[in-house]
Amino acid sequence: MLQPYVRLTKLVSAAGRWGVRRSEAGQPFYCVVLEGECRLTVGDEPALTLAQGDFVLIPASFDFAMSSLRAPRQGDFNRAPVQLRAGEFRLGTEEGPPDVRYLIGHCEFGSPDAALLAPLLPRLVHVRGDPRLTMLVQLVGDESARQRPARDVVITRLLEVLLIEALRTGGGAAVAPGLVQGLSDARLAAALRRMHEAPEHPWTVAGLAQEAAMSRSTFFERFSASVGMPPMEYLLAWRMALARNLLRRGTHRVAEVAERVGYGSASAFSVAFARHSGMPPASYTRHVSAG
Repeated sequence: MLQPYVRLTKLVSAAGRWGVRRSEAGQPFYCVVLEGECRLTVGDEPALTLAQGDFVLIPASFDFAMSSLRAPRQGDFNRAPVQLRAGEFRLGTEEGPPDVRYLIGHCEFGSPDAALLAPLLPRLVHVRGDPRLTMLVQLVGDESARQRPARDVVITRLLEVLLIEALRTGGGAAVAPGLVQGLSDARLAAALRRMHEAPEHPWTVAGLAQEAAMSRSTFFERFSASVGMPPMEYLLAWRMALARNLLRRGTHRVAEVAERVGYGSASAFSVAFARHSGMPPASYTRHVSAG
């Protein structure tokens, strides 16, 4: 539903002292280290040392900086990278072998619901030593550099697999509150799967707690802490995201959409949708069609 696609992919090599700083709020960013080591700092988080084979995914990146392990000077951040050839750049010292080589890229979430869904993902996913992810990113880079038939379609599909693989591989690590942390908890995952599978069901906190085999109060507290929002708020967000997706397709009447996302009447759904989305379902459908 996020509809991810690649906006930029490039190969970077660097040596000596170097640093790059970007402010790319809201744009998903990934990096895979092909050789050597470097340092990544995201927002106010502690610096992270990346080594060969490491993969980093920032679903909605804030200010971030990448630099050499040797502390760069302030002026090093102001030096523009040197383009060696199409899609390949050099940082720091231009002569000699590089200390690090990495593939980086930005992607975008094409869905109008990206602002709703992206916050459910962790702020940072760091996976170390997973050859499947390295292979996937290299395929994205290779496809981006070639003008083959259906290039954009292939890149989009590779990226979808890449994001899913990164999230499920990194789900076991300590991540910020969000959907991945919730799915990493076996009991909460049972309740989340039921919400995803049957959004039309008249769920209550007690019913979801039963699915998780937990008491109501324990489930509510654990879910809120892990996912970052209370269970019923998450259910509403999920239902509205599904509803928008169905309305965008234009193949379902409002009453059908209402039934599929758990509302007993079209009027009750219309009120909830307007409160959540800022416009009634019919207006939303016309707006999407006009856009």
